[in-house]
Amino acid sequence: TMQNSPRYDQVVEEVGEFLAQRVEVCRDAGIAADQLLLDPGFGFGKSLEHNLALLKHLDRLVAMGMPVLAGLSRKSMIAHLLGRDVDKRMPASIALALIAVQKGAHIVRVHDVAETSDALRINQALQLLGE
Repeated sequence: TMQNSPRYDQVVEEVGEFLAQRVEVCRDAGIAADQLLLDPGFGFGKSLEHNLALLKHLDRLVAMGMPVLAGLSRKSMIAHLLGRDVDKRMPASIALALIAVQKGAHIVRVHDVAETSDALRINQALQLLGE
């Protein structure tokens, strides 16, 4: 039922606050900070607009100082945007992974590993030239 009418007033801020609270609970339980990462939960209890806002402002979650995971591969948001069946979502999934990394994601969860890796390696080569 999580996809039934998900509601946020300010999704980026609310997800950030929730993650900060969970980090605190983990630290209080004795889990070292270097054992944690942040997952904004793309696609889970979020509308298309929520997912796009989280991606657009992913750098705000990255600014919390912990590794961020982005799981956007083959998500239904691609179907909503492009009308693609799940087996036709690879190009958009690669684009989303690239955007997430450009916004600061440390880890991307993907289905098409080799293809996504190629795109990210090209992006990394361009980033190295800019330094």
